[in-house]
Amino acid sequence: MLSENVRKALVEAGLTSSEIQAYATLIEWGGLTAKEVSRYANLPFSKIYQILNSLERKGWIETVESRPTRYYAKPPMEALSTVKLEMEEKIRTWEETIQRELQPLFEKKGLQEKPDIWILRGEKAITSKIEEVVSKAKMELMVAVPAFAKNLVKQAYPFLKALEKSRVHVSIMVDGKPEEWKALNALSLAGAQVRLREQMFGGGIIIDSKEVLLLLGEEKPSLVIWANHKGLVRFARDYFQFLWESSRKLS
Repeated sequence: MLSENVRKALVEAGLTSSEIQAYATLIEWGGLTAKEVSRYANLPFSKIYQILNSLERKGWIETVESRPTRYYAKPPMEALSTVKLEMEEKIRTWEETIQRELQPLFEKKGLQEKPDIWILRGEKAITSKIEEVVSKAKMELMVAVPAFAKNLVKQAYPFLKALEKSRVHVSIMVDGKPEEWKALNALSLAGAQVRLREQMFGGGIIIDSKEVLLLLGEEKPSLVIWANHKGLVRFARDYFQFLWESSRKLS
């Protein structure tokens, strides 16, 4: 009754193949005794209590005391939320341990990250890079457009438009007068968040919190930098969010 995609997801969530079989059987049949789970799921009775106890410990089933004890499947999303909380707690513990013990060792040895950082020159190279980063966004795209970069970013409209049917969360912040950005109204109606502010001294595009394209200049982009340096991307994202909070919706 389970597709391969569901089975794969349950394995990645921490269940064994026997536990998946037992859980699926309880979903199909409702409350069952251990003996019935063994028979309906075609699992060895000698291992059934071990399987059921493990499922209960992991939060996927619950028991009702009776003679004999009956087992019930918990709602899948409820069980998954328990797994999610446990994973988040594990990750928090990993972060604390690594930050406390491993990071100081890394810094003490003087090791350095080796991220990619490119300086782009020429309108064609810059435009091509903008189109590339916009088109490969999977989750989130944050775009800050100062007045001097208006024409460059407008060339990326078709790629921004193509994101309408995706699940990418698009935030666009522009510099200038509302009438200069009428073309963005269509993107706003399609689900993108568009805001206006005055005097942006630089701009950029942040892709999935993994890459950043910085646009610097006065009358035109005089320095364009692409990087995947985590610290630089995080700083750019935080600064974008700071500016976003004090901007206003494009009317």
